[in-house]
Amino acid sequence: MNRREFLRIAGLSLLPLERIGWAASSPGTTKRLVVVFLRGAVDGLSVVAPYKDPLYYESRPSIAIPRPGAEGGLLDLDGQFGLHPALSALMPLWQQKSLAFIHASGSSDPNRSHFDAQDYMESGTPGIKSTPDGWMNRVLAVLPGKRTPTSAISVGATLPRIMSGKMTVANLTLGQNTAQPMVMDRPVIAKDFDMLYANNQSLGKTYQAGRNMRSQLLSDLQNDMMAADHGAPTSAGFPSDARMLARMIKRDPHINIVFLALGGWDTHVNQGSSHGQLANHLYPLGEGLAILAHELGSEFTNTTVLVMSEFGRTVRENGNGGTDHGHGNVMWLLGGIMGGGKVYGQWPSLEEIDLYQGRDLEVTTDFRSVATMVLQQQFRLDDAQLRHIFPAFQANEASLTGLI
Repeated sequence: MNRREFLRIAGLSLLPLERIGWAASSPGTTKRLVVVFLRGAVDGLSVVAPYKDPLYYESRPSIAIPRPGAEGGLLDLDGQFGLHPALSALMPLWQQKSLAFIHASGSSDPNRSHFDAQDYMESGTPGIKSTPDGWMNRVLAVLPGKRTPTSAISVGATLPRIMSGKMTVANLTLGQNTAQPMVMDRPVIAKDFDMLYANNQSLGKTYQAGRNMRSQLLSDLQNDMMAADHGAPTSAGFPSDARMLARMIKRDPHINIVFLALGGWDTHVNQGSSHGQLANHLYPLGEGLAILAHELGSEFTNTTVLVMSEFGRTVRENGNGGTDHGHGNVMWLLGGIMGGGKVYGQWPSLEEIDLYQGRDLEVTTDFRSVATMVLQQQFRLDDAQLRHIFPAFQANEASLTGLI
């Protein structure tokens, strides 16, 4: 095994230390973007359902969410759309105008392959497979101010496509296994690596920076878990991860961008309505996002959370009580946005003539338009920087007026 492979297993970067060892920013002034990717294609027509349209109920006789006021009914948003009742924890944010949705949004590429669609959304270049890096890594490259090893955090066991690239990203696994020892945490292995890189000035600095970063993050997280749980085991899943993430963000003023992914949204069979498979996944997602907002406290106003998925689901339910791969979906924005409490986007209707290929919700708002507006607001990026992040793309923001 060579040095590069050892460092990959250890979760460290081979980039020069000069790229990551910059000064701190002042607490309370850091703007942040947290992207939550729902892998598997969540059903946006159940998340934010067009309950005023009778075609919604005709197309989904067993899985449509009942109208507001009915048992297990939708939570009314604006008289036209309703929120899935499993996401009730988010209603206070909606009422505070700290939550918005962009419906009929997604990728311009029509691909219904999970692998390809996720790749295109994470590279930020739909239809182009040769893009070498992810758009959040390109964001990191153009961010104003100083950077540190924790300027970008990827939550998960491996570095995702969206964070891959030239810039250094800290990879961290949250949850019950967060503080479980890695290969590099074994004293005998760490000692061997210390000796291996002691005489290599360039790689040695990077190695030591990565070691120090991991030690600091683990120390902070262990202190949080002990203080919050009073010795009891932490709860599994996203709510507990969100709590730890929020506390880490509040403690570290260097963190600018964060990415995490949640799976289990590919509901081909037994999707359910107000209850069932989809609801069981939505409930902890909503709880986790509400906890993230609460735990961030005043820092929530400096943070924007973007929730997205690779594509939506078919308008009509299938013969197995589920939905198949579709096209248009719904994006969510929480936190530091100015125009919350509204469903944005150009709604195309569910008439068959208006459906994409006669079966799916059309995409009328490109996901890059939403991301571009968020990046402009959060980080004051100029046109040249935005073109670097999303090359060959011109945002169309007409349907998003008032969002930011």
